[in-house]
Amino acid sequence: MKKIDYKWTALALLWVAFFLQQGTRQLFGPSVPAICGSLGVDKVAVGVVGTVFAMTYGLCVPFAGLTADLLSRKWMVTVGVAVFCLGIFLSGFVASVGLLIVTYGVLNGLGQTFYYPSASSLVSQLHKDSRATAMSILQLGLYIGIVGCGGLAGFLAGRGGESWRTPFWILGGLGLAWSVALALFLRNTKPVTVAGAATSDKPRIGEAVRAVFAKPTALCVALGLAMMIYVDIGFKNWMPTHLQSAFLGDCPFLRQWAGLHAVLWHYLGAVIGILAGSRIGDRVAKGRPGIRLELGLVGLGFAIPFIAWMALTPSFVLCCVAMFGFGVFRGVYDSNFMASFFDVVNPRYHASGVGIMMCIAFLFGSLSSTVLPWIAQAFHGNMSYSMASLALFYLVGALIILLARVAFLRRDIERS
Repeated sequence: MKKIDYKWTALALLWVAFFLQQGTRQLFGPSVPAICGSLGVDKVAVGVVGTVFAMTYGLCVPFAGLTADLLSRKWMVTVGVAVFCLGIFLSGFVASVGLLIVTYGVLNGLGQTFYYPSASSLVSQLHKDSRATAMSILQLGLYIGIVGCGGLAGFLAGRGGESWRTPFWILGGLGLAWSVALALFLRNTKPVTVAGAATSDKPRIGEAVRAVFAKPTALCVALGLAMMIYVDIGFKNWMPTHLQSAFLGDCPFLRQWAGLHAVLWHYLGAVIGILAGSRIGDRVAKGRPGIRLELGLVGLGFAIPFIAWMALTPSFVLCCVAMFGFGVFRGVYDSNFMASFFDVVNPRYHASGVGIMMCIAFLFGSLSSTVLPWIAQAFHGNMSYSMASLALFYLVGALIILLARVAFLRRDIERS
């Protein structure tokens, strides 16, 4: 029997961890109505929980990225999974929104920062010739985790009472167990060093910041990601509530299945988009380095009308169709944004660079969890206008990526 290359074993271990990381994030949005009733708070107060989570992630992730370049990426991933899953598990026991802010917002947010910079750096290093394909396979863990866990959370939360707590216990417990598997089977792969540099010559935070900010293309990719993350957080946290408020009268089954429908059609489309985009990016990039940014521009730009359609249509069926179209082009964007960042940033600073990029993206994106219910309150609780406003941020993101492609890429491209 042919021995499996370790790079695929590592990808499988990291894939499950990413499934848990992203899946546990999606427990929150479908549970919002049940949490409001259980803890006796309004939607804006619960929205603060999501904002604290994203801000904690944004503030801590650059330090996690730098630490990943300094220390063992294996243990960064392992400890991160253990910490955020402990936060998720404890969230099932809270009796107040303040405690939920601590367990889900702070502890969960802190633990999740350890995972992605180290995992993406490992995958990029191990899969140099299949980078976009490997990153896209990893990204599928996000899609499947969000759909599966979001559907479970929505179904149980729709039963009423304290049922919303169960998926937090289940996924938190499974994650704690998986952290043990990571400790046993993930290898301590040494990071890439600059040619001629001593092994002990570790990157400093100032060097990592300069490695990103000295390349306008990398900064544009980070700002484009910030627009996408704003939309992503708002969509995942509040789409289940929008479906219930807009279509519950016509579709009573949405009481328990809004969490599933809010992500299923979107991520089915995203799977198609990311698989197509990654293959195009890997095949064309050697002859046309700009293809990765061009695919990002197509993804953000063509998703805009689908976001507006999704938010404003009076038909549940057409809303699902629009979410599917939105997902296809979101997947096209997802397929190459990380590879386009790595193309212009020195490999020595990949993990810390990802941390800086995620910091920028999540500090800005965190606002949507609170801003969207606030906009809805201004329109007498109507979430349609809140969701439609997300299209504006994709438009800004597309313009930023266009600027990078036209003005900066040729100068910044750096072969790894």
